[in-house]
Amino acid sequence: MGVSLKDIALRAGVSLATVSNVVNGYRPVGEATRVRVQQAIDELGYVPNLSARHLRSGRTGIIALAIPELDNPYFAELAGYAIREARSLGYTLLLEYTDSDRATELTLAEGNRSQIIDGLILSPVQLTRADVLARRSTTPLVLIGENVAEVPHDHIAIDNVAASHVAVQHLVSLGRRRIAFLGAHADTVRQPSRLRLRGYQEALATAGLPVEESLIGTASRFGRLDGLTAMRGMLARAEPPDAVFAYNDLIALGAMRAVTEAGLRIPEDIAVIGFDDIEEGRFSNPTLTTIAPDKERIGRVAVGSLIARVEGNAAEPGEVQPSFRLVTRESTLGRFTPAPPSR
Repeated sequence: MGVSLKDIALRAGVSLATVSNVVNGYRPVGEATRVRVQQAIDELGYVPNLSARHLRSGRTGIIALAIPELDNPYFAELAGYAIREARSLGYTLLLEYTDSDRATELTLAEGNRSQIIDGLILSPVQLTRADVLARRSTTPLVLIGENVAEVPHDHIAIDNVAASHVAVQHLVSLGRRRIAFLGAHADTVRQPSRLRLRGYQEALATAGLPVEESLIGTASRFGRLDGLTAMRGMLARAEPPDAVFAYNDLIALGAMRAVTEAGLRIPEDIAVIGFDDIEEGRFSNPTLTTIAPDKERIGRVAVGSLIARVEGNAAEPGEVQPSFRLVTRESTLGRFTPAPPSR
C-alpha cells in the first residue's frame, strides 16, 4: 500500500488539510509546521500521485512544445532544457514538429490537441500576429522566437538586432572590412532573418562601412548546405569577403567548409562567426565563434510561464527578453599556440 496524506498527517501530528496545503502549495503554512510535515514525507517515502492530482484539477499534466525543425541542434538543445524543467514541475512535455508549415502551426495554435494537453509552447515561423490575435482556442499559449510579437500571450525572444550588432562589431574590431552576411531570406515572414540582417547593416553603418548587396547571401533552409552553397558563391566574386557573419551556426559551419575547400585559411584569410552556440561549433576545426542565446533560460521561462498560466497563477502576459553573449573561438581569433617551455 502506498503512503497516504493521512499517514503523513498522523506522523507529523497535524491535520489532513495542513498536509494537503504543504504538498499542493494551496495556502501558506508556518515554517515549523512545514518542516515537520516535510520530515514526515521524507521518513515515510511519500510519492505524490500526479495522475490523481491532475484528474481532480481537470488537467492532464501534459504540455507540448512545437518546434519548426528537428534536425537543427539549437531546437534539440532548447527542447532538452524545456523537458527537464517540465519534469521538475511534475509535467510531461510532448514534442510537436511543424516543419515551418503554416497549416500545421495554425492547427496547433487553434488547440487541436486541447483534449490531451494543458498548454502549448509554440515557436512559429509562418504564423502572423493577425493569426494569433484571431485565435479562438482557450488553451494556454506561450510563444518563443522572434516571428510574432505584441500579442496577448507570454512571448520569449532575445534581441536579435543587438546580438547581430555585437557579432559584426567583433569582426570590425579585428580589422575586417568586407564582411558578408549569409542567411538573408526572401520570405518576409522570416522575422529572425530580417532582424539579424538589420543588426548587421546597422553595425556596418556604425563602423562607417558600406552595405554591399553583393556581400549579402541568401539561404532557404538555414542549414549546412545553404552555408556551403552561399559561401562558394561569395568566393567566386572578384572581391570575396574577409569575414562572414552567418545567420546561424549551421550556415557558418557550411561556409567554413567552402573556405577550406578553396584552400583558404580561417581566420587568417576569412573570419567566420555564427549564431546559436550549438555544441557542434565547440568541436569543429577550427572551433566556431558565435552568439550564444541563453537557451536554458528560454526553455525554463517558457515552461514555467505556461504552467503558471495552466494552474491559474500567472499575471498579465508579457514579453521576456533573455540575455545573449559573444563566445569567441578560433574561427575569428585563430588557434592558441602555447609558449614553449622555459629552459
